[in-house]
Amino acid sequence: MNINSAIIQGAKVLKDNFINNPYLDSEILMAKVINKDRKYILLNSKKNLDKNYLNSFQKLIKKRSIGKPIAYLINKKFFWNSEFIVSNDTLIPRPDSELIIEKVLKLTAYKKKLNILEIGIGSGCIILSILKERKSFYGTGIDISKSCLNISKLNAIKLKLSSKLKLYKSNVDKFTLGKYDLIISNPPYIKNCKIRYLEKGVAKFEPKLALDGGRDGLSEMRKVIKKSSELIKKNGKFVLEIDFDQRNRVISLLKKKGFYINSINKDLANNDRCIVCTKI
Repeated sequence: MNINSAIIQGAKVLKDNFINNPYLDSEILMAKVINKDRKYILLNSKKNLDKNYLNSFQKLIKKRSIGKPIAYLINKKFFWNSEFIVSNDTLIPRPDSELIIEKVLKLTAYKKKLNILEIGIGSGCIILSILKERKSFYGTGIDISKSCLNISKLNAIKLKLSSKLKLYKSNVDKFTLGKYDLIISNPPYIKNCKIRYLEKGVAKFEPKLALDGGRDGLSEMRKVIKKSSELIKKNGKFVLEIDFDQRNRVISLLKKKGFYINSINKDLANNDRCIVCTKI
């Protein structure tokens, strides 16, 4: 079977299983298997496919057909201005989270040598994107997951930012190291009773640790806000991602911990998604 025939066959399987963009996904998985780019596939579509490659490709198609996200199958995802390594243990970077970077870059346009903390670093995509843009900034990332910290380390190496990022395995409650000019976080904020109703690829395959915000969706948020109020310098900025319906409750929590609300920012779907505040 040639490359093109295999891609068409794979796309049909995906389409029959109601996967969006079946042909594109089939092409991406083929590129992963043969370790070539899309241009190579287009120019060599009639080339016969080795049986081992075909077998590997069909296995990936099967996994994709049951809803496993493409990012987990190819172990990478583009976010902001870079391609990041991801694994089954990390949340897949989302365009909504780019709002944090956008706001941080505006806040720090004229700043020098800021010290940034990210609580719940995951793949490292947020803090590393900021450090790549701001050459004189330094970062610290904490996460309860050793696997996430390993992926963050790989991404830091890939982006040549290892010297600017320190990583610590720690529960947010127990981290006491340093004082920070800026804290960022995208904590778990989904009510645990709602996780099963999320899009199939999220509910079934993304790490529950990065999604589960407890009964009211705010159990981790409370910890992050409390700890940030202790670790942030006076007049330091705190940029926090929230769920679309948490605005008023999170604002109340922030005010109780001495934060002044600068702005509530909407995502691409016009939902409240990111709060910028200042420690007073």
